[in-house]
Amino acid sequence: MPSHSPTLLTVRDAAKRLGVTPRTLKYYEERGLVTPTRSEGRYRLYDEQDLEQFGRILRLRALGFSLHGITEMLKRPLETVGDGRRRYSQESLKQIADALEQQIGTLDARITDVRRELKEAQTVRAELAHDLDYLKRRLAGEPSDALINERLAATRRRKQAAQAHDSQTRPDAALDAPANAHSGNHARSKSGTARKTKSAQKRSADDGGDPA
Repeated sequence: MPSHSPTLLTVRDAAKRLGVTPRTLKYYEERGLVTPTRSEGRYRLYDEQDLEQFGRILRLRALGFSLHGITEMLKRPLETVGDGRRRYSQESLKQIADALEQQIGTLDARITDVRRELKEAQTVRAELAHDLDYLKRRLAGEPSDALINERLAATRRRKQAAQAHDSQTRPDAALDAPANAHSGNHARSKSGTARKTKSAQKRSADDGGDPA
């Protein structure tokens, strides 16, 4: 019996069958989601398995899944259930969820690093801009003594502002204020009590009583 070779479609025919553009198929290939065979002339050729894979990708994209999520989902096979439909098992879904959670944790760490680097870069930029302003003003003929005094004053103001910010953002700053207020109230209360005691003793002495 003659063997029947699988039907292979060109990228144009495969895209037409799936209802997408050839560029869409090439894009998913570039992302490593599908790997078509190649003809002797290096043309892309797609078989039925490739088309089924594309179908899964397009359905998942239509449901709003990201390409990273789709990549993890394609690593797990679908299982046939009682009604004949193919679905992911609970174990596969858990593995996909764990993989995506790990990716999110990695990205959160990268975001933290990028924010720190951005803050450092902004600080360096501000310092360079300050230096450049000084040099331009010197070149314009402004006296160096006045510019230096201005820079020193600006440096003092920045330090004072930083110290004020640190004191306000310390974790125990909120606790210090009530404690100080309580101490002040307690001191005022003791002072008031002492004044009242002295006044009572004075009245008792004026009346001929025993102050003790």
